Amino acid sequence: MVVATTAPASAVWWWPTPQPAPTCGTTIYKPDGTAWKCTFADDFNTGTLDGKKWAVQQTAATGMHAGPECLVNSSRNVSVSGGSLHLTTRKEAAAFTCRSPYGAYTTQYTSGGVTTTGKFAQTYGRFEFRAKFPAVKVPGVQTALWMYPATLKYGAWPASGEIDVTEFYSQYPDRSIPYIHYNTADDSSPVTNWSCKLDPSVFNTYVAEWTTTGITISHNDTACLTHTFNPAAPLTSPQPFDQPYAVLLTQVLGTGTNTFNATSTPLPATTDVDWVRVWS
Repeated sequence: MVVATTAPASAVWWWPTPQPAPTCGTTIYKPDGTAWKCTFADDFNTGTLDGKKWAVQQTAATGMHAGPECLVNSSRNVSVSGGSLHLTTRKEAAAFTCRSPYGAYTTQYTSGGVTTTGKFAQTYGRFEFRAKFPAVKVPGVQTALWMYPATLKYGAWPASGEIDVTEFYSQYPDRSIPYIHYNTADDSSPVTNWSCKLDPSVFNTYVAEWTTTGITISHNDTACLTHTFNPAAPLTSPQPFDQPYAVLLTQVLGTGTNTFNATSTPLPATTDVDWVRVWS
């Protein structure tokens, strides 16, 4: 806020300090020739996490975790330096109790993630991430650059949808995998493509272009997954993808066929995010 100091002592006016518009770098254009409008951007150049844009994911608050890790608010797990956001999974010196709304559990592993939930969400547009994932080539590490509905308008997961612009599973060190989760009319959920090969351990650019008819996910400007919405009744397209989604960046331990192994999975494991940019 700025105070007007030239007014009489009995009158003080307030007006908001203008906030700088987000900048997403070079102007890019839609297929129809019109420019995309930048609505959110973070290049992680300030040396600290911007609390106006991000909240740290915490298992204690939401119950979220994938493997045996505990998502915590610690600079050992979430930090900004060198122009990047760093999300780290690590083994702690001793076991501890991880609190969760769904029941506490004992673990020796902490991890990091951030979300724009409650701070930024958008329906449709272009969502871009530049990131590199841990250079781990054995099962046990998982990372997601993803989008999740701000409110569960159509019910619990997967009814309200989820857009995984990319997921990294360390058992597949030669690719990055997108997913679109929702209840489809043809029971094809999750919609995915496991054939998008690249080196996840170096910086790559991952993009989702989301319209009223579908989603195209690209890796390094090459289309990886194109999907036209086809929801199961009683929903009709574009439901459930007609509502604002928040952005999440999450580093965890693996499950399923990518299960973490305390002996063979190397830790710490860090995902570095160079930027997140969103346009409408």
